[in-house]
Amino acid sequence: MPENDQTPTPPDQKPPQGKSAPPKGGGRGLMSWVFILGLMIVLFAVMQSSTPGREIGSRTHFFQLIDPANGHLVETTAGKPAPVVVESDRITATLKPGTPGDNPGTEPAMVWYGIDGSNRHVTLERLDKMGVDFTTDTTQSIWVQLLLTIGPFLILLLLIWFLIARSMRGAGGGPGGMLGSFGKSRHRISTKEASKVRFTDVAGIDEAKEEVLEIVEFLKNPKRFQRLGGRIPRGVLLVGPPGCGKTLLARAIAGEADCPFFSISGSDFVEMFVGVGASRVRDLFKQAKENSPCIIFLDEVDAVGRRRGSGFSSGGHDEREQTLNAILVEMDGFDATDQVIVIAATNRSDVLDPALTRPGRFDRQVPVSLPDVEGRLKILEVHADAIKLAPDVDMKRVARGTPMFSGADLAALINEAAIIATLEDKDSVDQLDFEEARDKIKFGRARHSRKVEEEERAATAYHEAGHTAVQALLEHADPVHKVTIIPRGQAMGATFSLPEKDRYGYGRKFIEATLRVLCAGRIAEQRQTNDVSSGAAMDIQMATAYAKHMVLEWGMSSRLGFVRYTSDDSNESLLPDKEYSPETARIIDEEVKHIIDAAFADAERMVSEHWNTVTAIAEALLKYETLQASEVETLMSGGAIDRPTVTDLLDAESEPTSPPPTTASPTDRHTPGDADDGMLPTPA
Repeated sequence: MPENDQTPTPPDQKPPQGKSAPPKGGGRGLMSWVFILGLMIVLFAVMQSSTPGREIGSRTHFFQLIDPANGHLVETTAGKPAPVVVESDRITATLKPGTPGDNPGTEPAMVWYGIDGSNRHVTLERLDKMGVDFTTDTTQSIWVQLLLTIGPFLILLLLIWFLIARSMRGAGGGPGGMLGSFGKSRHRISTKEASKVRFTDVAGIDEAKEEVLEIVEFLKNPKRFQRLGGRIPRGVLLVGPPGCGKTLLARAIAGEADCPFFSISGSDFVEMFVGVGASRVRDLFKQAKENSPCIIFLDEVDAVGRRRGSGFSSGGHDEREQTLNAILVEMDGFDATDQVIVIAATNRSDVLDPALTRPGRFDRQVPVSLPDVEGRLKILEVHADAIKLAPDVDMKRVARGTPMFSGADLAALINEAAIIATLEDKDSVDQLDFEEARDKIKFGRARHSRKVEEEERAATAYHEAGHTAVQALLEHADPVHKVTIIPRGQAMGATFSLPEKDRYGYGRKFIEATLRVLCAGRIAEQRQTNDVSSGAAMDIQMATAYAKHMVLEWGMSSRLGFVRYTSDDSNESLLPDKEYSPETARIIDEEVKHIIDAAFADAERMVSEHWNTVTAIAEALLKYETLQASEVETLMSGGAIDRPTVTDLLDAESEPTSPPPTTASPTDRHTPGDADDGMLPTPA
């Protein structure tokens, strides 16, 4: 390579492999440890210097004081002089109270005289000659004492340092000392070979799939888009409810795109240390630029992308806001030739910061909504490939009966149906398994073993009969699919509907019909039992919610008109404010009650006019526990249901299958020449 082509390595690039950069701040950390250790030594020396007692400076005077002939030493309980203690660096003795010139007080006093290793042996010989009783103290040297004093503290500090260093290395996963790798990005890299999800595995969101197909095509053939001067969006924001396939779509992109795929969650940026999230953002985008063309996928971006300055922010130095600022700077800093595309997913696009969704950052927002009936059919067919289906399974009927189900709900429905069929030892999954799986996901598991009092069971039957009769009578209500009084989830009974179409908006006629159906259960129960119960709690909640939406958001009140009275959903202030006066609030309350009262009165009239039908449905529920749509239609037209109950079937199985034995002879049972001659005997 020519010399003029060799350029020095920029300072912001990583060092070559095999060589690690010196850890930053290592000298400062070492000096801190040395300072702490020196401070401990000084404290120990001060403690050692403050020895109790009085030092005798004259050697001759000290030996005069401890001479047994003078009798200045404190006596033991046996009446003998207390022994003198010979330590490593001193001799210590305790004098009697009132010793002339040395202990004029009334309490014993301790005195000592310093010695060293050179005269220690001579001192011991003199004590022997004087007849002084002494003991030798085996106390260790000052360094041993120092180690014993600060040793436990050093061990504790080293243990804490080891645990912190290990956690930091685990958090960052790279070199650079204890804190050097803490700011590294925690992203995961996927390749085309590693990801097994393809676009063929994504169904029900065709429009969203087409938009991300453009991204994959640009990464594979960028010159095709640059030929006419066009520029691919730098960021794509996938918006939709949970479970609709946003993450699955991103995994499909990783499987289709022939380029690195960096995936990370928004919560991975946030840590307890301020500035770590911004450091990880910079590291992520730096590695992405080095590996371009590539895709960065930020899942749950609202964890760090919320609007700045909201009521939940702790100020300008908030860690989340610093992370968001780093994302904004990095996304706006792409060169025109950078083939780095950022794909983010969220279900709360209304709380994102406007600077994050402006053109130049997330140029395009792709809605990933709940699938319609055709989309649900495609999703069911994709997931049903993994299970064995019975010939009677009608996926179109299952798709019709699962409105507002997300892709995740439909996948769970297929799995639950397979589990139900497996537990019943079936060879395949049939239609009834799908019906039970749908009801289980939507309302909970049926509790057949729950013991219900007969009075409560009758009240539940008339409650559900009221719902069913009014729903069947109203033209704009959804058709009845099934009604049961078997407890399921938290409900004692349920009336299931089968919508004829997907609703993306609610008409006033449908809402009013739904309100009458909700009120009919309480009315029928009260008329039969002459009492009311808490069983209508969910009906009351739903009716109130419908009425409030009609008044506050949908402009369906004649007194309040075409005005919206609810606050902005993106307002995150701690004290939500009302955007209307107290007089308007009073009118809102009156309108909500007026709508519900009108529905209740109309439902009460319908129940009274068709009380015989309500009674017939309730009695059939008490007998059969579950009624299908065809049986409800029969009862509504005045007919009767003629099918065996579960009890009848059990009684039939328990009856003997053969007649009792008779005393007739074999010739009486079969005589040659009879009309049945030559026929085999019956199984009986």
